[in-house]
Amino acid sequence: MALSRRTLLKGMLGAGALAGLAPTLAACGSDSGGGGGGVTFGSNWSDEVPKKGIADMVAGYSGKVSINTVDHNSFQENINNYLQGGPDDVFGWFAGNRMQFFAEQGLVGDISDVWTDIGSGFSDAMKQQATGKDGKQYFVPLYYYPWAVFYRKSLWQEKGYQPPTTLDQFTALANQMKKDGLIPVAFGDSDGWPAMGTFDYLNLRINGYDFHAQLMAGQKAWNSPQVKSVFDTWRGLLPLHQPDSLGRTWQEAAQSLLRKESGMFTLGLFMGQQFPEGDRDDLDFFPFPEVDPAIGTDAVEAPIDGFMMAAHPRDESGAKKLLGYLGTAKAGDLYLKADPNNIGAHNDADTSGYNALQKKSQELVSKAKSLSQFLDRDTRPDFASTVMIPSLQEFIRNPNDIDGLTKSIEDQKASIFGG
Repeated sequence: MALSRRTLLKGMLGAGALAGLAPTLAACGSDSGGGGGGVTFGSNWSDEVPKKGIADMVAGYSGKVSINTVDHNSFQENINNYLQGGPDDVFGWFAGNRMQFFAEQGLVGDISDVWTDIGSGFSDAMKQQATGKDGKQYFVPLYYYPWAVFYRKSLWQEKGYQPPTTLDQFTALANQMKKDGLIPVAFGDSDGWPAMGTFDYLNLRINGYDFHAQLMAGQKAWNSPQVKSVFDTWRGLLPLHQPDSLGRTWQEAAQSLLRKESGMFTLGLFMGQQFPEGDRDDLDFFPFPEVDPAIGTDAVEAPIDGFMMAAHPRDESGAKKLLGYLGTAKAGDLYLKADPNNIGAHNDADTSGYNALQKKSQELVSKAKSLSQFLDRDTRPDFASTVMIPSLQEFIRNPNDIDGLTKSIEDQKASIFGG
């Protein structure tokens, strides 16, 4: 899948691009289930660590499953066409608006009967994240992971740094890091979505959770003073970020933190995938700092990943049987044993082997007053992909035309949301 993210996204929602898309995705994947027959499972867990987690989890299932692994970004970018062009029986996806959107389009299958069997294993909040606007369930949660600001403990101890609690302290620390010869904030946005985390946290800290949720729902104006304040604050922070970020993946940015070339990185807990076993215990995080004391830091980004079923699976009974297994604590534990960079969504997930980061993450999320899913999951997928990705990348390129940028976003939002 050598096409750029923007090129792919432009055609993502076009009906004319449907022909042959599912075979294209399949050609990028790898069938690790062995032979034909059985349930097919479309997996976007393509990095080495999560890919092993999925393989180990599926290996614990009694039935036959063929895994079609597709590059994570390619899968996301082509999901709409994939679902209309002959998808796998079961596939990996996300909670929140991204799940509800496809449920409303009739592109995914109702699995409420699966929830009759697995529902007691999940909290009401988790069930809500699996429920469409029609009250039916379409999603089986596997894990969640918070976003925060990550750093290496040994480097900070060596330099005498302390985790900041306010944005002023964060800025002062970043400037000190610059004096110490470090890149203050690692940053990579060639894939388009990582910068969304910084936008979300600034918006949550400056304007609060309710405004953020309404903005994602298309109910607030993108050219409002509140949103302009977010971009203006971000503009002041950009010189502290790793330069040339649009040519760097998040994995490459994470490597700069691993090598102690940079001091901090705003990312999800999956950051740990880039740290080898001997260095993982040296990774720590602090909550994204406070901007307005009246708003505080009680909103946390904690996306939930899991599984869905195609609207018309080739083997519906087999697909539902697999989803019933994937909704057990056993399946989640097998995954997390291989990928200890997430928190199990199941009530009975085995937490006895959680590392320090997992325990700290669980505590951070449990204390949060409000949880957001992430910009590209909390809003319409077409708006996130065709408007927000290029807009945020344009802001990174040219942060000085906030008025023009926010007007452009608002104009495009109006045409997509219809108001």
